[in-house]
Amino acid sequence: MALVASTRHVVLVVIDAAVWAAWSAACGYVSHRLPASTLSREGPLRLRAAERDGGVYERLLRIKVWKDALPEAGSLFRGGFSKRHLRRHDREYLEQFRVETRRAEWTHWAILALSPVFFAWNPWWLALAMLGYGVAANVPCLLVQRYNRARLERALRRPPVGVRAAGP
Repeated sequence: MALVASTRHVVLVVIDAAVWAAWSAACGYVSHRLPASTLSREGPLRLRAAERDGGVYERLLRIKVWKDALPEAGSLFRGGFSKRHLRRHDREYLEQFRVETRRAEWTHWAILALSPVFFAWNPWWLALAMLGYGVAANVPCLLVQRYNRARLERALRRPPVGVRAAGP
């Protein structure tokens, strides 16, 4: 009896993994297809006052230590945008990068939103494990996107190189 139950649990884990993979790919694709104009507005993804300079992420979470260890799938789909490195420093590129951090954040929130669905067919303990997986796999990515956007916003507030601020 125990062997049958454990075989059933293995099958459930395989199904769960397939659901996570398919949902993640679907969310990534839908997000990739969203027009930049949809993502150019702050909306619910706006940074809060405590996040504005990114310092809270550096001090409390030590984000600089681990952020580069996360996968970067922004260029997975044709025409996608890799956020692995800042390639240029001109305003147009920084604005595009900021939009792409919103795209990635939206994607990870959408993926994470699937978590409660696992309670529909899994025993409670396995559904909790899937919820834990969803949090562990997506929250660090969400944090990195918000941290990068805070840094981009700080850079975009600076006057362009060669432009002097008005004053006495």
